Amino acid sequence: MGFSLIPKDEKFFDLLEEASDNVIHSASVFRDMVATWQQSNEKAKEIRELEHAGDRMTHEIFNRLNRTFITPIDREDIHALASELDDVVDIIQSTTDRMLLYRIDSTSASLVNMANVLLQSAEVIGKAVKSLRDLTHSRRTLDFCIEANRLENEGDVFLKTAIGELFANQNNVLEIIKWKEIYEATEFAIDKCEDIANTIEGIIVKNA
Repeated sequence: MGFSLIPKDEKFFDLLEEASDNVIHSASVFRDMVATWQQSNEKAKEIRELEHAGDRMTHEIFNRLNRTFITPIDREDIHALASELDDVVDIIQSTTDRMLLYRIDSTSASLVNMANVLLQSAEVIGKAVKSLRDLTHSRRTLDFCIEANRLENEGDVFLKTAIGELFANQNNVLEIIKWKEIYEATEFAIDKCEDIANTIEGIIVKNA
């Protein structure tokens, strides 16, 4: 299959890039929020607004898929990418809500580390999504995907360290339960970035 089969209409790429930018923005606000955590955090409101914006972007992509006969890449891949990008923002927003619900009174170095990995993952996924416009440079796109896989492994290491320290240093069972859920939710968002990388790798294989 030749790359010349990609249609001239670039709107799906525009929409996916917009959605990936929203993921980066959400991850950036989340990182800043956990680094300077306070219960009355305005950044939590900003994350909710970004989540609503992400929902609108996803619906626009799905509606366009329903109206479009020919798509630049397989429609199931566009659907998967849109869903997975939306999932990352949803998880960030639900993690933020959980922190507020649990009345977390201070941040932790482990959570800041994981939030940094999440932001790096979002940024590299954004680069991979933008590179889909020109699959003649698929090696570059694959490099972005490989970096996303590496970051997911790094996130796993931070998660294991965080939970190990939690059980070693915390005697309050409720605090252990709360923080374990927050750490695991943050790692889940990083995992979702890896899912996006895997979807993009599949697109490259199909268009090789």
